[in-house]
Amino acid sequence: MTARQPGEDVVVDGGRGELVLMWAGFPLLGAGLGAGLTAVSGWIAGLAWFPFQGLFELLDRWPDDRAYPIGAGVGLLGGLFLAVVAVRERLTVTVGHRTVRLHRDGHGRDLARADVAGVFVDGKALVLLDTAGGELAREKSDLDAERLQEAFTRQGWPWTGQDPHRDAYRRWVEGLPGLPSGADALLRARQRALDGGHDAETRELHGELARLGVVVRDEGKRQYWRLVASPPPG
Repeated sequence: MTARQPGEDVVVDGGRGELVLMWAGFPLLGAGLGAGLTAVSGWIAGLAWFPFQGLFELLDRWPDDRAYPIGAGVGLLGGLFLAVVAVRERLTVTVGHRTVRLHRDGHGRDLARADVAGVFVDGKALVLLDTAGGELAREKSDLDAERLQEAFTRQGWPWTGQDPHRDAYRRWVEGLPGLPSGADALLRARQRALDGGHDAETRELHGELARLGVVVRDEGKRQYWRLVASPPPG
């Protein structure tokens, strides 16, 4: 990280290399995969369980000078689609002396330094805690933990290195006592979303639980929870 003047915002993101990989690498890999699948389209067409059987049957019947450009083109389009999704999911963290901005999918969220009691990385997630122990933000990304630590500590934020409340978590089991009213139903719904890979719904239910004073963290497909000393207002 290059030297910066005191007070200058520090931006942590995937950099230009990540964008080049997404916009160029994904389509090229997709095109190569499409061409490779075209080469074995006859064999794939005989696998009843493989999806898009009709497409592979057509590719197998067509001459090579027609089949390979179409197969590669379909793969390229698939790679472009993945690139669009990946770019939208990129997290950019802009750390200032008084505020931090978390930017993803065209939307930015600002958090004030005065409201934050701790910052750390939990697995792949950047977590910011409030003074009551609740989570102000939990954002998953592939950002380097050391770069995040340097950015926050440079600006004087309270980097804790790990979750100071880690020992307070309990694994969620349906019907387990100790949860606020309504939390068990939300955790059941969140477990279904987690199992189904529905990330948007999982994040939404995470927020609903936070309103009840319940903090949730995941280990694989398992949910662990703890209570906040005093639930946030509203």
